[in-house]
Amino acid sequence: MTIRPRTAMLLAAGLGTRMRPLTERTAKPLLPLGGRSLLDHGLDRLRDAGVETVVVNAHWRAERVEAALRKRAEAGQGPRTVLRVEEKLLETGGGVLAALPLLGPEPFYVVNGDAFWVDGPCPALARMADVFRPSEVDAVLLVHRTFQVQAETGHGDFALDPWGAPRRPREREVVPYIYAGVQLVAPALFDGAPEGAFSMNVLWDRAMATGRLRAVVHDGLWFHLSTPADLAEAESFLQIRAIGAAR
Repeated sequence: MTIRPRTAMLLAAGLGTRMRPLTERTAKPLLPLGGRSLLDHGLDRLRDAGVETVVVNAHWRAERVEAALRKRAEAGQGPRTVLRVEEKLLETGGGVLAALPLLGPEPFYVVNGDAFWVDGPCPALARMADVFRPSEVDAVLLVHRTFQVQAETGHGDFALDPWGAPRRPREREVVPYIYAGVQLVAPALFDGAPEGAFSMNVLWDRAMATGRLRAVVHDGLWFHLSTPADLAEAESFLQIRAIGAAR
């Protein structure tokens, strides 16, 4: 039976240092792309997937994130959001762990605040839900082919076997997939997790070791948004694509 997640977390607490000077006065997820903020794009995707409640964490310029969420709510734009301000940065894993009481007992999405993608024939979030089997996995990651990324990807993040089980690159190995900033996880992934600040990578590695991690390869567009140049290139691409679609 296919699950249909009703809750999600959007990670908006990072400092966005590589995106400076654009993030000197605002949080990275509030930067505009294609006429809307990255935060709005992420919330729109989650709403369209049937998510009803999204926990949003914030730290850097948290007051601006709060104002943006309030503006959405006043305009009647779903989903319902719950802001969780982190006085001390907890990183990706620690931030989600701290929000678990707000996310409920069922699997939920976690979306990076700077993740931006254009769906292929089937929405990426729905594809992830289709392959999520709670009896078999604790998390499903969205990954993208590195050769399709117009930015530095290093040696890549993962290789995949024919069944979608990921592994890390071996020494000096270049692997073909990069994490796309979107995951679907079960609360069980956090059983025995460390306290305080830690990366989701800690939990992924543990799930990989027990065969309980899977990945879905994105079949649409995805943009690596790390620097102002990345953002400008993505904006130009979207404008050219819109002009072509209008002809």
